[in-house]
Amino acid sequence: MTDFINTTREGAVSIIRMNRPDKKNAITRAMYGAMTAAFHAGEADDSVRCHVLFGVPGAFSSGNDMQDFLSFAMSGETGLPEVIGFLEAVSGLKKPLVSGVDGLAIGIGMTVNLHCDLTLATPRSHFRTPFVDLALVPEAASSLLVPTVAGHQRAYAMLALGEGFSAQQAKDAGLIWDIVGEDELESKTLELAGRLAARAPEALRITKSLMKGNPEAVRARIY
Repeated sequence: MTDFINTTREGAVSIIRMNRPDKKNAITRAMYGAMTAAFHAGEADDSVRCHVLFGVPGAFSSGNDMQDFLSFAMSGETGLPEVIGFLEAVSGLKKPLVSGVDGLAIGIGMTVNLHCDLTLATPRSHFRTPFVDLALVPEAASSLLVPTVAGHQRAYAMLALGEGFSAQQAKDAGLIWDIVGEDELESKTLELAGRLAARAPEALRITKSLMKGNPEAVRARIY
């Protein structure tokens, strides 16, 4: 594991924490690879019943590490296997995924929550997807998922206009489940995860599969 990704266990809950506070949890390719490995390990371990994803206080994630990705672009390599591997893993999880968001949730820091089953956020959380600002198109199948959840107008404001959303706006749009105080984010998130972990795993797996529907549309949009 990279030093910037910490994995721990609390009972049947596997906890993945992005821990790069000095860079506001900007995600490098190595961090993507470490999180992918942690998700795969949790899926393969029958004693794990639920995944949890955290950032650090004030920064869930500020998005991709631009310096890391600039170095990749200048290398002449093609494709981003660490990113694709991460998106395939997070969108294909069969076990529940719960996230706890505090502060910045920019780019992938916002779109990864679209693949979570429950997301809690604090009042100071700020969601933004500045893809078009960077002459890019929306990632992680967000162009499919956000309109489905929030409707065209809200999705267009977020994905095309690059408008930021507060935690309350995100909740009103159905993009997160609930808002809790900063001092209780971790405990409330782990409480939700524990409740899910205590339920019949096969019933949860089937329920998630039925609700997610055909995964091929999401995979196709990711690529």
